[in-house]
Amino acid sequence: MTLTKKKYSIEVGGKPLTLEISSLAEQANAAVLAKYGETIVLATAVMNRNDSSLDYLPLRVDYEERFYAAGKVLGSRFMRREGRPSEDGILTGRLVDRVLRPLFDNRIRRDIQVVTTVLSYDGEHDPGFVALMAASAALHISDIPWAGPVAAVEVAELEGAIVINPFTSQIKYA
Repeated sequence: MTLTKKKYSIEVGGKPLTLEISSLAEQANAAVLAKYGETIVLATAVMNRNDSSLDYLPLRVDYEERFYAAGKVLGSRFMRREGRPSEDGILTGRLVDRVLRPLFDNRIRRDIQVVTTVLSYDGEHDPGFVALMAASAALHISDIPWAGPVAAVEVAELEGAIVINPFTSQIKYA
């Protein structure tokens, strides 16, 4: 099946969020490439064709960070793995999971996997927001039964003003 490339863009917090649907990740039920600033996230959604014997919804949501997304290359040419996810990566994966999971029908018994992979991180735009938007769009355009879409923003108060999706450098962590 040949899928024509489609791009959708909307302004969020004064910056454009672009969702691109193309034939990237053709074997997935759906794939969306989301770009916010120079942060780019690929989200794929896949559902097994056969029911499993489990008595619960077998849903797996993964958030993957890669060193190359931030422009870092590992030193040893013999090192093949990137290791375990960072604490921020685990928390972001849980955030995406907790938003998506309640919108699935609990009677589904097919394995479902949603993977969000950070392809590029500019250091200023939160990849968690981009991952959630991309995952929601991928599930929405797929044939997987899901009661979405969802949307989210990060809200911060900076110097008395409310800011939507502030830059990472603007936020002071206590």
